[in-house]
Amino acid sequence: MKLLILCPQWGMEHLPIEDFLIRVKEGGYDGIDTWVPEDPTERKRFIRLLNEYQLKIVSHQHQAKGGNIDSFCSSLEYYLNLSLECDPLLINSHSGRDYFSLADQLRVIDTVEEFSIKNNITIAHETHRGRIGFSPYNAWDLFQLRPQMKITADFSHWTCVTESYLENSAEIIEEAIRRTKHIHARIGYTQGPQIPDPRLAAWEEPVSFFLSLWKRIINYQKINKAEFFTMTTEFGPPPYMWTRAEDNNPIASQWDINVFMKDLLRKTFT
Repeated sequence: MKLLILCPQWGMEHLPIEDFLIRVKEGGYDGIDTWVPEDPTERKRFIRLLNEYQLKIVSHQHQAKGGNIDSFCSSLEYYLNLSLECDPLLINSHSGRDYFSLADQLRVIDTVEEFSIKNNITIAHETHRGRIGFSPYNAWDLFQLRPQMKITADFSHWTCVTESYLENSAEIIEEAIRRTKHIHARIGYTQGPQIPDPRLAAWEEPVSFFLSLWKRIINYQKINKAEFFTMTTEFGPPPYMWTRAEDNNPIASQWDINVFMKDLLRKTFT
């Protein structure tokens, strides 16, 4: 199985797209994890540059909106179509909202699954605060009702939401591992979705916990003879990253931390 490690554009949106792609390529990444530009001219150039620099992509749907479930699902389909234009390895979806009724959450999952089958593309619902995968317990209810549901494992949100290292969610974690198609490799802890710096010994406990979770996912993929598997080094900028009290500047370099994570993932899992 080939492990593909991707760089997020999140936090580097200020860079011109070609400069960003050059930095990613020179940084030793296999590709990027980002959204597709809505402007047709920008989108065409974006896709051309991806091909020119021979970078893979997991495209990202996070923009869907609507005042009711019908309009939301219509918007969702629009952004999934947009995400598909760059020939992604898969689509990562920020799906629905945490306040949606169960029926509306299932409608979102069904909309995604129908699109996935029709277009022969894997779509994974990110386990993210504010979305339908916001907690392991809500996800468990959805797993029971929708056996085809696939996820992007960003368990940093689950450790934050539950204020735990998921000690009470063993069965849910086992099921989540089986459904995982992509990993956002950010390390959270019991009081937040991102530790300040995984290079520091003080944060060894959450680093070890997350590496062990990711190892179980990767081993499952290997056992099931997956051709490839994708991970994104998704340590983010402020306000995810801690800042100094005196000037509100970030306490570390987001780029340096993500490069450290890329090298750690390669060392650990390949």
